[in-house]
Amino acid sequence: MPFEAGLAVMYSLVKEAPRHTYFIFEQDSKRLQKSLSDLGGSDVYAHGGTVHGVFREIGNALVAAKRRPAVKEMYEVFEQVSTGLGSIMHNAGETKPYSARVFSDLVVLANELVKQKMIHRQSGL
Repeated sequence: MPFEAGLAVMYSLVKEAPRHTYFIFEQDSKRLQKSLSDLGGSDVYAHGGTVHGVFREIGNALVAAKRRPAVKEMYEVFEQVSTGLGSIMHNAGETKPYSARVFSDLVVLANELVKQKMIHRQSGL
């Protein structure tokens, strides 16, 4: 996605644009240098191609954010979304998870799960 990454970087540099932050996630930190040499100076969050690595690096990228989910919380949502994937694919009439409808439904499910977790966290449960 070099084109999309370039747009995110450009947008972050426009003075009139609202504050915009971008993150670069890559399986191997050196692979970015091969394909996107103009992003030198950007932090690369190398996740090693594992779910745990992705969650770890999301946590590192969000260190200054107001809402910072723990790796354990991300795993819990991931497991619940993974469990719901079959039903979502069936309801969408899809055999593969890569359609726009399946992705959209997964986003809705994940957002609902996160909202529930935040309500439980705020109520002290």
